Amino acid sequence: MLDAAKTVLDTGVGLDREGVLAVLRCSDEELPEYLAVAHDVRMRWCGPEVEVEGIVSLKTGGCPEDCHFCSQSGLFTSPVRAVWLDIPSLVEAAKQTAATGATEFCIVAAVRGPDQRLMAQLADGVAAIRAAVDINIAASLGMLTQEQVDELAALGIHRYNHNLETARSHFPQVVSTHTWEERWDTLRMVRAAGMEVCCGGILGLGETVEQRAEFAIQLQELDPHEVPLNFLNPRPGTPLSDQPVLDPKDALRAIAAFRLALPRTLLRYAGGREITLGDLGTRDGLLGGVNAVIVGNYLTTLGRAPSEDLALLDELRMPVKALSATL
Repeated sequence: MLDAAKTVLDTGVGLDREGVLAVLRCSDEELPEYLAVAHDVRMRWCGPEVEVEGIVSLKTGGCPEDCHFCSQSGLFTSPVRAVWLDIPSLVEAAKQTAATGATEFCIVAAVRGPDQRLMAQLADGVAAIRAAVDINIAASLGMLTQEQVDELAALGIHRYNHNLETARSHFPQVVSTHTWEERWDTLRMVRAAGMEVCCGGILGLGETVEQRAEFAIQLQELDPHEVPLNFLNPRPGTPLSDQPVLDPKDALRAIAAFRLALPRTLLRYAGGREITLGDLGTRDGLLGGVNAVIVGNYLTTLGRAPSEDLALLDELRMPVKALSATL
């Protein structure tokens, strides 16, 4: 199947499900070859630049949904309390993000979907950030109505994150308070409104290798601008608290497979890479198809210091994408 992977390099057309599955099942001996081809695909169809992003939680905890991996659910005993971030703190977070060289600042809220208070807070926050710093503003506020989609587009939110999280066939084992299809409907409206679509998920939720391939192909069908790849970092008090951390080689297989399924897409390192891959694995992923990173801390877990990621990118001669290149 390595020939099929090399065809992606020539054509820019992603692997089909069987091709993705072959990469996910490749031997330890074959893995470096697949990572090398995935890196070549990234360089040819995306270029050497890496998009850097910071994220901040506008509203943390107290979510009514039961996503089994999430410590922000109000239905679990996770030690995360409900907190709202004030506007000055939001602006300061945006400034700190921009100071790293990041071009992307994503405002996240732990909700099923935004209410009037949250939409008003977001509008005030966007205006205050724009007055203080030059950075792209993205949002992740759960499931949306058409009216809310239109409002976000009018605010100038250029990219909206809403993860499908896992394969459609596995989703009911991970979430019961809403459906995979409800998430898909939000993504469809976001795209139709002209915003960029950011959609990925979490690997290591107990899905099979076949379901991991299914998920990659479902993302291929969606064709998002960006796919954040998270790796489960089991959180105390959640139903998946005892789920083992994904094997690092399986994580690297997934990076190669998702790149070969999505040759032209931003593939972003997101949560859990530190515990799953460590420093060496982080390097391997950047040399295996990843071309975007979240720097700093995540919503409820700690990440690497931004200086460490930026130093690694400099060492690998991967320039940080400039703001003008993202507009």
